[in-house]
Amino acid sequence: MKMKEIMLALALSAAIAVVPLAGCAAQGGDSSPSGSASATTAAAAGDAEYVLYLGTNDKDTNEPVYSPEESKQRAKAILMKDFGGYTIQEAEGGWKGDDGTEYQEYTLVIYLSDTDIDTVHAAAKELIDEFHQSSVLINTQLVETEFYDGE
Repeated sequence: MKMKEIMLALALSAAIAVVPLAGCAAQGGDSSPSGSASATTAAAAGDAEYVLYLGTNDKDTNEPVYSPEESKQRAKAILMKDFGGYTIQEAEGGWKGDDGTEYQEYTLVIYLSDTDIDTVHAAAKELIDEFHQSSVLINTQLVETEFYDGE
């Protein structure tokens, strides 16, 4: 892992609060009582939540690839294609290069659940290409996930 990714992870992890997935529905869209039971069963087995840290400065020039608003729109287009739902949080990432130069960049923190690592990797590859990045940092955490429908 490059120093940039390590510093970005440290800088952002200190500032991140737990954010519920807004507007997500279980894949397949089943919100019936039987759908709730399957969500509870999945939670008991342990689900993975994936948190992606997407820098938005070009990997070679360290200049923003897009404006903050366009960055969110381009990331959302990829995420909506690949996932049933997501949450994006804006952040500022910073790291120190091997030569001691300090860098700062607008960063998107993306929360995903109800998916698998292969799908996350495919989306991360698209984000890497779209934003001209060296990598996307992915944290995987075991969580209990429930799509609660009020019943």
